Amino acid sequence: MNHLRAAQNRSDRFKTIRVISALVLREMATTYGRSAFGYTWAVIEPVAAITILSVVMSLAFASPPIGTSFVLFYATGYLPFMLYMDVANKMMVALKFSKPLLTYPRVTFADALLARFLLNVLTHYLVFAIFMIGLRVLLDINGAVNFGAVLAALFLASLLGLGIGTLNCVITSLLPSWERVWSILNRPLFIISAILFMFEDVPEKFRDILWFNPIVHFIGLMRAGFYPTYDGRYISAAYVVICALVCLAAGLILLRKFHQKIMRDT
Repeated sequence: MNHLRAAQNRSDRFKTIRVISALVLREMATTYGRSAFGYTWAVIEPVAAITILSVVMSLAFASPPIGTSFVLFYATGYLPFMLYMDVANKMMVALKFSKPLLTYPRVTFADALLARFLLNVLTHYLVFAIFMIGLRVLLDINGAVNFGAVLAALFLASLLGLGIGTLNCVITSLLPSWERVWSILNRPLFIISAILFMFEDVPEKFRDILWFNPIVHFIGLMRAGFYPTYDGRYISAAYVVICALVCLAAGLILLRKFHQKIMRDT
């Protein structure tokens, strides 16, 4: 009997992996297959944004807030920020995007969410690696890198995107206008997430408020990975994890409670 149960479990896991893999391939074809450049756009967009930002800021300031390279400074802020934003925004519409497939018994809500999460996270990790290698090769930007801090920052950005994206996915499915409201609420984030400045440069009375923005923490951790002299003592990975897991748990609880209504209305 135990052997039969074990075999059944292995079979179920294999089928789940096949379903998720198929959903990932569908996401790839739908997201990147329509463009003439396909995956290339995923690299071109951040390169163009960081280049423009670096040129504009270099005209206004003699040097970046830390280090000597404007490109590296803004890349360490912009890339993890966009990883979080893209994952959260793409997951927010995951169920709407995958509704036709959810009618199949083998495809679950969790499969749809996980497939979209994996594709976007892996895409951004690849873009990050290409961009940073390009900085070292083309611009001759060298220096010691704390890969542990860099990977931890990417993980935290991904986890926060997963948590907030899952919660917003359920809320948007129940209240479609929330997608527009969330878009409006998110607009100031680029300004208040320590992408253009250092957290320590903010006046103390505002710094205490800014600390509660979880994005500030993984951007600080990313910069600590590329700037050995930067201690970032304000950084709290635990705070980001708590924010992410609370949102994820709330999203999954709501999804379990309202999945039938979501399926009817999505």
